[in-house]
Amino acid sequence: MFDRAMRKIFDPYLNIIAKQFAKAGISANAISLFGLSIGLAAAVSIAASWFVLGLIFIIISRIADGLDGAVARATKSTDFGGYLDISVDFLFYGAIVFGFIISNPSANAIVGALLLVAFYFNGATFLGYAILAEKYKLKTTKDDKKSLYFSEGLLEGSETILFFIVICIWPNIFPMLALIFAALTFFTAIMRILNAKKLFTD
Repeated sequence: MFDRAMRKIFDPYLNIIAKQFAKAGISANAISLFGLSIGLAAAVSIAASWFVLGLIFIIISRIADGLDGAVARATKSTDFGGYLDISVDFLFYGAIVFGFIISNPSANAIVGALLLVAFYFNGATFLGYAILAEKYKLKTTKDDKKSLYFSEGLLEGSETILFFIVICIWPNIFPMLALIFAALTFFTAIMRILNAKKLFTD
């Protein structure tokens, strides 16, 4: 819901940094993989109950996630780059939740598993929508040059990162917030399906 607004705030700064990375020959794909490695380090830290360290790694990982797209725009974006970017994002999201499950299985396992199901369902609707959008030659916006069609919803990347930040600061409320976030994620996926039915019914 807030992704577009967040990009307007952060993209100018990321674009400045991206030009320097591009001049140094650092590819967008390399930054994507770096962001993934830091994101997985965050998950491991959270699993060990080092929540502050996990939070720091999450922030670094998400900066890299924004920077890879900026570098791609500063050089040459590719379809594979977009594919790699969304793939590592989904792995990152699931890994963070798994880290919380490992950190406190008795309190977090069931609701964490429910949240992973919600992520899985939402990811399927997101990617399926992108496939149909490509078939129908839809574009996100003129100023969003992305390899995939990004269908907007109640919960997007910005809300997910905010959720991760909050539960890293207050890990004891993970069960309650994860249950709420799972419900909102299911709602987002269902609304996307209903919108697809209206838009893509021949």
